Amino acid sequence: MEILKMLLQVLLLVVGFACLVKGADWFVEGASKIAVKCNIPEMIVGLTIVALGTSAPEAAVSIKAAFSNDAGMTIGNVLGSNILNILMILGVAALFAALPIKKNTMRIDLPIVIGISVLMLMLGYFDGVMGRLDGVIFYVLLVAFIVYLIISAKKGNSDGEGIEITEKDTPLRLILFIVVGIAVIVLGSNLTVNAASVIARKFGMTDRLIGLTIVAFGTSLPELVTSCTAAKKGQTDIAIGNIVGSNVLNILFVVGSTALITPVAFAKDFLLDAIVSIIAAVLLLVFSIKNKKLTKLGGIVMLICYAVYFAFIILKNYGVINI
Repeated sequence: MEILKMLLQVLLLVVGFACLVKGADWFVEGASKIAVKCNIPEMIVGLTIVALGTSAPEAAVSIKAAFSNDAGMTIGNVLGSNILNILMILGVAALFAALPIKKNTMRIDLPIVIGISVLMLMLGYFDGVMGRLDGVIFYVLLVAFIVYLIISAKKGNSDGEGIEITEKDTPLRLILFIVVGIAVIVLGSNLTVNAASVIARKFGMTDRLIGLTIVAFGTSLPELVTSCTAAKKGQTDIAIGNIVGSNVLNILFVVGSTALITPVAFAKDFLLDAIVSIIAAVLLLVFSIKNKKLTKLGGIVMLICYAVYFAFIILKNYGVINI
């Protein structure tokens, strides 16, 4: 009976992940096409609605976890996603093809990721909470980042993805996509957090660990699919930009939104994870400086780093390592 109950929770977790991915997809499609129909430039739509939409799974799960008093899962989800995005997803994508990194990404975007990662560590670690003031700070930086993206795109430093409108895309249909997308995201977040919490406690895993691993992987599925598919098709520019933008939004949008709604505890244990997320971004920058691309060798090194980090947090959770 216990095994059946656990299998049910695993099934609910998988269904939750599927809802998060599909709900975000429907929401982005509906919102972006309505924006284009309202004569909002595609470039701005891509840099705002689409970008924020891909971070919707992390936001939904983090907010739900915060309200469920699973604070460890809230911060763990963001830090885990950011670490996984760079070390594992880019590591895997680099195995398909070398990933060129644009000058703007090296000079501005990656330093921004590093800077706001350090800021989150400082704001959360020293007083032990991400409060509403922290949320306001992140939202101010989010608006500044979006303005920078739009200005950069207008100067020709960023490519917008084409948004195709067909005869089927009636206003009613697109509004339905938005409403259903949001509903499915909310459903997915509920299923994911509840199932993950049950699994975590059954196997003696902390909320922090489940957020850093299982939940982080599930909410990063859109980035994983996008980056690996783009690299496989030779659209290598998309892979790096997708991940770097996602990491920025995970902190500014996801943590900012959660902190504005309800203060979130930042446990001292997250010091290691926050430092690893910073090191991951620095590592990507270092690998990029010489050849202006992430090579297969760089990808292998990143995957090894993730494997070491993953093994460490698992062993630490079960008391094998007491550092």
